[in-house]
Amino acid sequence: MARRKRKRKKRIFPKIAGLVLVLALAGGAALSAQRFWPRFLQTAEETAGQVSEQMLEQVSEQQTEFPELTIQEEETANGFYYQQLTEREQTIYREILQGVNSMEETIRIHATIEDDMGKIYEYLLYDRPELFWCAGNTNLTIYDEYTDLIPGYTCSVQEKEERQSQIDAAAQECISGIDSGASDYEKVKYVFEYVVNTVEYDVNAPDNQNIYSSMVGKRSVCAGYSRMAQYLLEQMGIPCIYVIGDIEGQGAHAWNIVNCDGTYYQMDTTFGDPVFLQAESGENMPSGSINYDYLCCTDAEIMVDHVQWDEVDYPECNSDDLNYYRMNGMYYESFDSYELLQKMNDSVYAGEESFVCKFSNASVYGEARDTVINELLPQAAQNLASYYGLGSVSYTYAEDGEHNKITVFWSYE
Repeated sequence: MARRKRKRKKRIFPKIAGLVLVLALAGGAALSAQRFWPRFLQTAEETAGQVSEQMLEQVSEQQTEFPELTIQEEETANGFYYQQLTEREQTIYREILQGVNSMEETIRIHATIEDDMGKIYEYLLYDRPELFWCAGNTNLTIYDEYTDLIPGYTCSVQEKEERQSQIDAAAQECISGIDSGASDYEKVKYVFEYVVNTVEYDVNAPDNQNIYSSMVGKRSVCAGYSRMAQYLLEQMGIPCIYVIGDIEGQGAHAWNIVNCDGTYYQMDTTFGDPVFLQAESGENMPSGSINYDYLCCTDAEIMVDHVQWDEVDYPECNSDDLNYYRMNGMYYESFDSYELLQKMNDSVYAGEESFVCKFSNASVYGEARDTVINELLPQAAQNLASYYGLGSVSYTYAEDGEHNKITVFWSYE
């Protein structure tokens, strides 16, 4: 279920799916516990919760030796979630990153029971979509002065290398399709459309929490969509944040915030995909259609059906200057039936597959709706029949009252 407001509580134990903790206590005893943390699984169907406590067991003392930390602060400083951590937590973040980069079986970190290691590991995976081999589950043995972390991996070292080559090829195929001199907005729009057009929404897709599912398998869920967009945009030099939240009435969800020429915008590639919309609504959507309501939109626009995680302060997204409909002459701040009919006729004469009219607010939409559907569409359809010499005409339309939009799909057969 979606949650609108959650008060942040101090957490000692991590919140990563399938996490097993072994806490070293004074005298050598340790407590084992197992927890499943829902935020790592990004759809309602994928979430699960379970807490169990197991018997105390003995843990032998080990000599404390730490590998040299070679990952420098400047290598991670741009990470949005990294910036939310304390200096101590940032060191632990880099220690874990160094270990998982090498797929080490055990990673020794400067963490104790007082550190929220689950949050740190979670933040690392949100910042680094390239870590496709990290499953998200981990075993911890916590001692007085350090912790041994055993990460879960989705593949072997050899499989990781093979998959990395496949991901590199997929990324190059995408990036080669856009001019290197493209503007930030052109890059963001290109990646938005590329993800929507090349990935199909599938809750049963393997590896659907990482970019291997979306970039190579071409089937994923919101986590794979959002991480793919994040990965590709960062390859193009566009800062992109992996955002956590909920969908009203559905559950956990992930999407993105992008930085376009210094201004932040919301973006949800999953909701831009007609396959996802079909799965959620049950309505047939024409192939190739894209929902641009979720490209470079504002907080107010996306919060119509999204609830953003409140445990971090995400950048504010208040500018609508890159609204797709406004930029492409489909945005109406007032209702003029003559103007709309002319625009519909122009759409027909140009042989376009669809026509969209998006209104600035609910009041204008309410004023226009009945006239558009009951009068203007039939008139435009007759113009279509006359212009193309058709004996009969058919069209379909989709109403989106939440986003004050009507979309018409023309049939020329």
